[in-house]
Amino acid sequence: MARTASLSGFPEWLPQERLVELHVLDTLRKTFELHGFSSIETRAVETVGQLLRKGEIDKEVYGLSRLQEDEDAPGSENGKSDKADPNALALHFDLTVPFARYVVENAGYLAFPFRRYQIQKVWRGERPQEGRAREFTQADIDVVGDGELPFRYDVEIALVIAEALSALPIPDFRLRINNRKLAEGFYRGIGLTDTAGVLRSIDKLEKIGEAKVAELLRTELGATDEQAALALKLAGIRTEDTSFVAQVRALGVSDELLEEGLSELEQVIEAAVQRAPGKVVADLSIARGLDYYTGTVVETVLVGHEQLGSICSGGRYDALASKGNRKFPGVGLSIGVTRLVSRILSQEFATASRSVPTAVLVALNNDDSWSAAQDVAAQLRGRGIATEVAAKAEKFGKQIKFADRRGIPFVWFTDDDGKHQVKDIRTGEQVDADPASWEPSPEDLHVRITTR
Repeated sequence: MARTASLSGFPEWLPQERLVELHVLDTLRKTFELHGFSSIETRAVETVGQLLRKGEIDKEVYGLSRLQEDEDAPGSENGKSDKADPNALALHFDLTVPFARYVVENAGYLAFPFRRYQIQKVWRGERPQEGRAREFTQADIDVVGDGELPFRYDVEIALVIAEALSALPIPDFRLRINNRKLAEGFYRGIGLTDTAGVLRSIDKLEKIGEAKVAELLRTELGATDEQAALALKLAGIRTEDTSFVAQVRALGVSDELLEEGLSELEQVIEAAVQRAPGKVVADLSIARGLDYYTGTVVETVLVGHEQLGSICSGGRYDALASKGNRKFPGVGLSIGVTRLVSRILSQEFATASRSVPTAVLVALNNDDSWSAAQDVAAQLRGRGIATEVAAKAEKFGKQIKFADRRGIPFVWFTDDDGKHQVKDIRTGEQVDADPASWEPSPEDLHVRITTR
């Protein structure tokens, strides 16, 4: 990463690091497409009203305005944009809310259930630190239905993400899964009616600890000591199999919504034990801060790197997208690509074999040989070999040094009689070669991403 960032929170990778990021993006794209997800891209800008329909994160949203506003522009006063205006423009802070808008506007052209993946930049006005940037890339997958969406997609989404993460050069990970129906039904069953408020308090558990969460439940939500203790007991349940069901029932709370959530979470964990063993846990402390989640909720941590925070999160949303009486329930997960890549690079979990895609530099004997060198390069490129031509007919030693600085492994020479040779500048071996048939080894043809 560029070590002297002039603007914090907006990461920029060096060329060799960017190749690692591209490897991550290509791996995710291939996995998503293998499972039938189609790629879309939405605009970077939404209205403030659209962005803030669900969940209060207005302090993190970047408003968008021109430096010189029209005095008669809607929502402006004395030439300045009114950020409270729901029609004011802002940069999207995630990809789920824009996707919901996209589905509503294009419903007549989509085949449901609609499976999409989306890899784009998003912007969030957070305090920059490791794993948290103000501009970052997310990779999302979602399935959206028309009117209804079978719960089986909640199970499938978790399994697809487990497969995608397993293909990346990262340490072991755990998908921590809960169900908000389970949690809300439990809180309702113990007499706490502001279930959204309880969820927001429980969501702070890892940041502030049990004692402070219990205090929040008592002072802000009117919970008794017994109710707070039960809510924390539920949040303390974590299992790698379906034994959480018995543990929840042992707490002696009954509620119809609780039972529905228990059944749904049991299905997810049961499938994961079979198809992604060791990658998924039932963690009843997971709440997710955004209010639009209605069922399955997921957060993902790297084992041994839990302080990095969640690298993949999301869940089921039943009411985020609607058009009149027509509803489009969905379920999806979002991978924090920039957060992952920053940890991959800082810990050297993966490195690129060279900093450029170029495999061959065609050297020049003299300035008049430039055109012939371009012919050689065209032949090599025609067979998929990334090739550059030297800009100046300097001494061969200087041209070789240039290739070495660029990380180019081979230099191509053509003498005045038209004889071709190629030199591996790492070993010094130089052999006769024909531009119509010569190929580098498979390891040198493309940049390789090596892992440790």
